[in-house]
Amino acid sequence: MTDKQPQIDPVATAPRKRGWLRTALWIAGPALVLGIGAWLYLTSGRYASTDNAYVQADRVTIAPQVGGRVVEVAVRENQAVHKGDVLFRIDPEPLEIAVARMQAQVESVRSLLDAARSGYSAAQADVRSSAADLEYKKQQFERMKELRGRGLVAQAALDDAANNLAAARAKQDSDHAALSKAQNMLGGLPSTPDEQLAGYKLALAQLAQAKLDLEHATVRAPMDGTIGKTTLQPGDFLAVGQAAMPLVANTLWVDANFKETDLTHVVVGQPATIEVDTFPGRKWQARVASISPASGSEFSLLPAQNATGNWVKIVQRIPVRLALDATPQDGMILRAGMSAVVEIDTGRQNSVIGRWQGREPKPRTSVAQAP
Repeated sequence: MTDKQPQIDPVATAPRKRGWLRTALWIAGPALVLGIGAWLYLTSGRYASTDNAYVQADRVTIAPQVGGRVVEVAVRENQAVHKGDVLFRIDPEPLEIAVARMQAQVESVRSLLDAARSGYSAAQADVRSSAADLEYKKQQFERMKELRGRGLVAQAALDDAANNLAAARAKQDSDHAALSKAQNMLGGLPSTPDEQLAGYKLALAQLAQAKLDLEHATVRAPMDGTIGKTTLQPGDFLAVGQAAMPLVANTLWVDANFKETDLTHVVVGQPATIEVDTFPGRKWQARVASISPASGSEFSLLPAQNATGNWVKIVQRIPVRLALDATPQDGMILRAGMSAVVEIDTGRQNSVIGRWQGREPKPRTSVAQAP
């Protein structure tokens, strides 16, 4: 005889398997929901994000410091330039003439000062001569006065001696005035160097200004960047300070306009990620560089007048500047004005025990400092 194996009825085991499956689902389902809820609770409020953000860059309006006709334009629109590169040139011929005129003026002032030194020496000689002549006329007048007292000479001779004495005194005063004039032209001393005299300093300053104007005829880039939209052509006339072309700097940052209710735990130095609409899925690392001291409406031309009867509360936006830690070099170039999405990691974490005890969770501080 052979033993018969017991046969399992599949119809009887099916309800048993479905029962275990339902039990597992009843346990795993709520556990999964509780896990997701706990994760959302612990991380809620940690990240502050906004899509009201834009890439920004310094912009400089290139304008000449001297007026004139443009003779050369060395750059074109959207061209990258480096600091010191020539952008355009203004006709230098009138400025070169001004430099030559001022150089001649400096030489003329130097000649005048040399002549003043010679005049000073001549004035000194004239003063010595007039002093000797005055002394002689005094002695002659005294002799005539004595002779007239004795009746040996006529009154006319005494009058002539008095007149000669007065003329000698006037001549001495005139020579002293000429000496003082020559001395003042030489700064008080004939040995004073030309470089210390006011007239010569003025001529040198005018010459330096003329040379500076000639140097400014060649307009150069003040920083690294890219030329913006320009229509400047050779032959155009530019006045002093007239806008010629814009220059956008290579240094970029992001200005994010957060709702005031999102900035509760945002501080300077916190890390952030930036995603630009042009390159979806690619993130740039950044940090909070600064937070505006006022909302954007406070800087508007016509600020809101809230002290009115028809007042409606509107959540304000506070500009936050974020400094990029590094810019990718794999062809993804950020440009000023691009739209971005910003997410700041405040480090804030909820605590069940803290919530139960009534303590507010503290945000995580960052060691990074603002620039």
